[in-house]
Amino acid sequence: MSRYEQLFAALRERGEGAFVPFIMLGDPTPEAALAVVRAAVAGGADALELGVPFSDPVADGPTIQASHVRALHNGATVDAAVEQVRAIRAEFPELPLGLLIYGNVAFTRGLDKFYADFAAAGADSILLPDVPVREGAPFAAAAERAGVAPIFIAPARASEQTLAGVAKHSRGYIYAISRDGVTGTEKESQTLGLEEVVENVARFGGAPVLLGFGISTPEHVAAAVHAGAAGAITGSALTKIIESHLDASHQVADVAALAADVTEFVATMKAATRLA
Repeated sequence: MSRYEQLFAALRERGEGAFVPFIMLGDPTPEAALAVVRAAVAGGADALELGVPFSDPVADGPTIQASHVRALHNGATVDAAVEQVRAIRAEFPELPLGLLIYGNVAFTRGLDKFYADFAAAGADSILLPDVPVREGAPFAAAAERAGVAPIFIAPARASEQTLAGVAKHSRGYIYAISRDGVTGTEKESQTLGLEEVVENVARFGGAPVLLGFGISTPEHVAAAVHAGAAGAITGSALTKIIESHLDASHQVADVAALAADVTEFVATMKAATRLA
């Protein structure tokens, strides 16, 4: 069984959904990002979605865009991201690690080398948010050759053809977005109609569904799980916590205080996944 399969099976037995925080690698520095990862795991994160900094993150709202910029300003590279994944995998050998990376990075590096490098570092899955499933065949094939689960996004108002393709080609989980637009807490997740969003994806079979985009409160997480999703992904809300601990030079002023806030936030969000 893959790490994702083991995770979802264990959560079903416990009557829980998954809580998956998004953390930008290198934001604002590799050391700070690793501290955030450790704090998130301490808070009960079931898996991690790790971002790789990119100069044109079109699927992201202003909060996550700023995290890309901070990391790049401080020297982040794809090779450095690979090494960060390697370090996180060594520290957390059983934790599912998903990567969110823009398609140009994969294309520029060469698909087979791109997936092989991240697979060797310990990545379980890779989501390319700007590569729709209708254009994803070569990416998915390269991912599976490397032993990496390809993840595709199921848009909130997708056609049946798109949803069928997402269900067919996604491994590990399916990233269903809870509302239209880009990532961010500026536009919250809808709390009505989530059952329809999940059902529209789940009726085609495939991997478990995780809901993302605009999920920033425990109420959003609980609504996602009660709607039938296997869990929820949160990014901007956690990134705002990091922002709140930055000084004028965009460095973390107090790493211990940041870690405490991240652990508390993740623990609260994780508690909302428990159905009992």
